[in-house]
Amino acid sequence: MKRIVTMQDISCVGKCSLTVALPVISAMGVETAVIPTAVLSTHTMFQGFTFHDLTSEIRPIMDHWKKEGITFDAVYTGYLGSFEQLDLAAALFDEFGQNTLKIVDPCMADNGKLYAGFTPEFAASMKDLCAKADIICPNLTEASFLLNIPYLTDYDEAYVQDVLKQLTALGTRRAVLTGISLSGGKLGAYAYDSQEDRFFYYETKEETEHFHGTGDLWASTMCGALVRGRSFDEAIGIACEYVRESIRLTLAEENHNTYGVNFEQAIPYLLEQLGC
Repeated sequence: MKRIVTMQDISCVGKCSLTVALPVISAMGVETAVIPTAVLSTHTMFQGFTFHDLTSEIRPIMDHWKKEGITFDAVYTGYLGSFEQLDLAAALFDEFGQNTLKIVDPCMADNGKLYAGFTPEFAASMKDLCAKADIICPNLTEASFLLNIPYLTDYDEAYVQDVLKQLTALGTRRAVLTGISLSGGKLGAYAYDSQEDRFFYYETKEETEHFHGTGDLWASTMCGALVRGRSFDEAIGIACEYVRESIRLTLAEENHNTYGVNFEQAIPYLLEQLGC
């Protein structure tokens, strides 16, 4: 059985980070090991949430795994909340990522702004982690901070391709920009493989609302599909379609909540896409 380790925080209520990655990757038939970086009562869309940092537990967890000889088929990092956690994620790649798929979702910004508590210096350090990865999957805001370029809302395909080439120049082989829209009513992911010098774009219908945590859902699904043996292009398409279907089912529910998508209801659709 294939095994992925993912390092990110966990919210007791709220559909993002490990609260999404663990059930989704597990449902795809892949064992999911976790390194929780913090535990929150809810994700940060709620007011007054509790937060407990778990940074001090990460090194002992990794040391125990090394003693037990535990290995992984992929190492996948999501939201990391401090410079120390960035260093520990780099160590995770160095110690458990040999001959293993390494994926970084550099969760730190959206809609032109860094998340609260993050700085341009943090983004500069995130570049070093991205350089160790085989695949990175930022949104356009995160890409702008990684590259120290202006964030644009009005762009064309040539601009997207240029940004992707700049991202792979950081050291990663493949980069995917999520949340890209090149035509009205469509939303997708645009990718570049630097070794093959090849672009790939997959788009779906854009639903009428956007929800917190869909980037985490997308990255987790891509990671699981790759470990299940799907090609890079196939994994991107599966992730895009699963997120779209999760949003569609959420909007179809009367009085749906606003803090996350109904990805649970869409799991049968995901498994059908995988041929399970």
